[in-house]
Amino acid sequence: MFSYLLRRILATVPVVLTVAVLVFCLLRLTPGDPALMLAGDAATETQLAQIREHMGLDRSLATQFLLWSGQVLQGDLGVSLHSGTPVTAMISARVGPSLALALSTILLSTLIAVPLGVFSAWRRGTRTDRAVMAFSVLGFSVPIFVTGYALILLFAMKLGWLPVQGYKSPSAGLLAFGLHLLLPTIALSTGFVALIARIARSSVLEVMGEDFIRTARAKGITERAVMMAHALRTAAVPIITVIGVSIALLISGVVVTESVFNLPGLGRLVVESVLARDYPLIQGLILLFSLVYIGVNLTIDVLYSVFDPRIRY
Repeated sequence: MFSYLLRRILATVPVVLTVAVLVFCLLRLTPGDPALMLAGDAATETQLAQIREHMGLDRSLATQFLLWSGQVLQGDLGVSLHSGTPVTAMISARVGPSLALALSTILLSTLIAVPLGVFSAWRRGTRTDRAVMAFSVLGFSVPIFVTGYALILLFAMKLGWLPVQGYKSPSAGLLAFGLHLLLPTIALSTGFVALIARIARSSVLEVMGEDFIRTARAKGITERAVMMAHALRTAAVPIITVIGVSIALLISGVVVTESVFNLPGLGRLVVESVLARDYPLIQGLILLFSLVYIGVNLTIDVLYSVFDPRIRY
């Protein structure tokens, strides 16, 4: 197990280096001059040259990359061009709402989707199964912002049960925290519940046709025990995979959801930084999301070996 984990960690090193190079080059190759945006249209060439020298933009790309890499390794992602605040400080101030939304979404999606998919496989061909599949198609087809606005219209504006927008930290009270997070979580979870439930159903149905399932039934084991103790564990690898993919898809979903519900998280920060063309901030956010994606994939690889020990070899 330790050797497998070590190999997987070492395999992520070139991926991280490749991501760092791509993130650095991506913004350097995009149109626009950060110095001009910082100084304004009325700036002279002398002022622009001074700003470029101060920002290190007058040096070669290789030198800029080495300097930037050294700063990143020290936890320094640079300074925002517009606010003058360190990028790490801006990200730290916004990570709370995004983390809360992501964790609640994954937790709610998993708790609903996996039992729903297993139950649908168990009742294959029935009205319940067809209803679950219809919900899966609908839930995965409707855009997040449409679901979000529909929830706001119904539960916030018509019924008045929940807040329309905004965010409350846990320090303001768990009730207020949960009420402000409920609608965004439901809106973001809808598509993931549909996706995970569909994959869970397909995986369980595939396993239910295996020989060891027929052997377990021949031994007199109840259908519920066959489903929970044998089929579900074997079908766990594809389910874990789609849950991991869902975590990666959360990056784009969080951007839309936070904009709809006015949550002051990383998603809103991405939109603000792109509109302002704040290159250091965009660069830091892309790097952060990329590292999260790599970390999720590494975690999934480790979980594979837990549910199926054959993968270690």
